[in-house]
Amino acid sequence: MNTRQPRKCVALLSGGLDSKLAIRIMQEQGIEVEALNFKTVFTCCQDMSAQAAHELGVRLTVLTQEDDYLPIIEEPRFGYGKGANPCVDCRIYMFQKAKNFMEEIGADFIVSGEVIGQRPMSQKRKDLDVISYHSDLEDLLLRPLSAKMLPPTLPEREGWVDRSKLYGFCGRSRKGLIELAHQLGIEDIPTPSTGCSLTEPQFARKVFDLIQIAPHRTRWDYELLKVGRHFRFDEQTKVILGRNESENTQLEYAFQLPDAPACELLEPENFLGPTALVTGRSSPEVRTFAGGLILRYTRRTPENETPTVRVTSSDGTTMIEARETVQSREARLITETEFEKAGARRC
Repeated sequence: MNTRQPRKCVALLSGGLDSKLAIRIMQEQGIEVEALNFKTVFTCCQDMSAQAAHELGVRLTVLTQEDDYLPIIEEPRFGYGKGANPCVDCRIYMFQKAKNFMEEIGADFIVSGEVIGQRPMSQKRKDLDVISYHSDLEDLLLRPLSAKMLPPTLPEREGWVDRSKLYGFCGRSRKGLIELAHQLGIEDIPTPSTGCSLTEPQFARKVFDLIQIAPHRTRWDYELLKVGRHFRFDEQTKVILGRNESENTQLEYAFQLPDAPACELLEPENFLGPTALVTGRSSPEVRTFAGGLILRYTRRTPENETPTVRVTSSDGTTMIEARETVQSREARLITETEFEKAGARRC
């Protein structure tokens, strides 16, 4: 007769193959699983986690970042990856929140789908040790896909989990993981994805621009990094240009938020074109520059009248003539040199 007390774990679920496998391995051993997903300003795979939770038959809780997450981006203790991604610090933050959640629901330990050597920034062996130690989990953090290459954790030593049924994966190859997925009845194999825009070089440029130049940045500023084309006019002013109707709407929404700082919204009045949001210190020169950008990315302007832009600020609404100070309408390709001549740069 088996009198072993059933145990409960909290498993981090991104929706990727590794996290799905880690959960299935626990389910095969009769462990009750509560799935946990983190949503940050920079995360882009929430639909994957919800779908994965449904496939695995586990309850999913989504936690959003708090304001204490932003200093991690701005000054990570363990450095950045190739972009603006502080992966080790981010994992520590997530596991600290996971530990709090574990204690709240009365779970016994934490499970992660990390594989030794799979990701160069946060899954080298020493990184896994750093993450376990600084998240104050250590013995309660089980990585079932690489467990046999790591010291036994408390769940293994106490017999809550059968170590012989765990694995010793290492490196970046997915072949063995895919084979295991088929063995465990997981047919939907997600393609590899970081799920984090901070790893993208172009997005990282926007992040570093904000960190270096905007000392009073807030979450509002970080949210806007995901929207539109960004142009730095000077160290105090930036122009954000919508790339489609959806982004134009997002810029309008951001402008109207109660926590929005002083900014101006520029919208085409007598033609169809992008919306521009000016953040920081505005001036007639900035408005002229922003108007020129709107024309630069407008396919068709009025033939018999001067293109006019409506400028809305906290002080009211005015009209200005849009001027093509950045580029002529005929020359659609723009160069960094021309931006510099106009006193600005793309970020």
